[in-house]
Amino acid sequence: LLSGVAREFRLIPGEATTSAASSSSPRATPKAMALRRPAPPHSVTPLTESNPRALAVKQERGSNPVGSPSLSLDLNQVREALIRMEDSIIFAIIERSQFLKNEKVYESGAISVPGFSPANGKQHSMVEYLLRETEQMHGRVRRYTSPDEHAFYPDDLPYLVLPPIEYPSLLHPYAENININDQVMKVYFEELLPRICNDGDDGNYGSAALCDIDVLQALSKRIHYGKYVAESKFKDQRNVYEPLIRAKDEAGIMNLLTVESVERRVVRRVRNKACVFGQDIQDVMGTISLSQEDLKESDSKVDPERVAKLYNDW
Repeated sequence: LLSGVAREFRLIPGEATTSAASSSSPRATPKAMALRRPAPPHSVTPLTESNPRALAVKQERGSNPVGSPSLSLDLNQVREALIRMEDSIIFAIIERSQFLKNEKVYESGAISVPGFSPANGKQHSMVEYLLRETEQMHGRVRRYTSPDEHAFYPDDLPYLVLPPIEYPSLLHPYAENININDQVMKVYFEELLPRICNDGDDGNYGSAALCDIDVLQALSKRIHYGKYVAESKFKDQRNVYEPLIRAKDEAGIMNLLTVESVERRVVRRVRNKACVFGQDIQDVMGTISLSQEDLKESDSKVDPERVAKLYNDW
């Protein structure tokens, strides 16, 4: 999950030493330009180091800072945020797996919805319509002003109904332009969804589409959080990363960012969580078995090996 985002960092133009996001080619490629997110009407310019408040989130009605606890470069807090995101992804996958694939949800015109593309007049699919409407509602209450949230349709966000929030500037300024949700959506529908649920049509179109949105949003947040993971590791080993950044050594940076032993532990942890989350919890519990044989007999809601493979592959 991290590697896909980290690869995008090499597209940062003209920066050599500021962050792990700086192993770039001299100019942005067409792909990088396509990933740029134009500033929506509610955007707020991040605080800078020259601002005395740069290290603190703007406070609202009290002393508690406004913003996600995941907005930190402290390695311990980054790890805790990653673990919470794992839970969200696994629960979302379990919820989606209870329904069949329901192909009509993804076909333009298969289910009549009041949404059409302004570019070509094509009717939206049901899942696209619901996702757009969800982002309209969430956007009004400033979800997408948070640096760790990324809209799937960033050019179509509404004006805020709440005052905007200023956030500390933790990442390289170019990080704001990195939004790979088009790729997240493509991989989800083409590669992940067929592995999550069985083929067929059970008529639960609305439920299936809403579960798809939950999975997409959870995946998006985790994948884009790779920016914080990369920056945190860069800050921890700046003297090691900077020569690689100056040399534009993408492979070397990726080798530093990726620790195979940690990746294997994450996959095992995800499998074990899927084992536990997929079983019914009784008022009197014995020991929950994690063996493959016992899982077959327990009628688990989701195949833990499948979830672990998804996390490992994607």
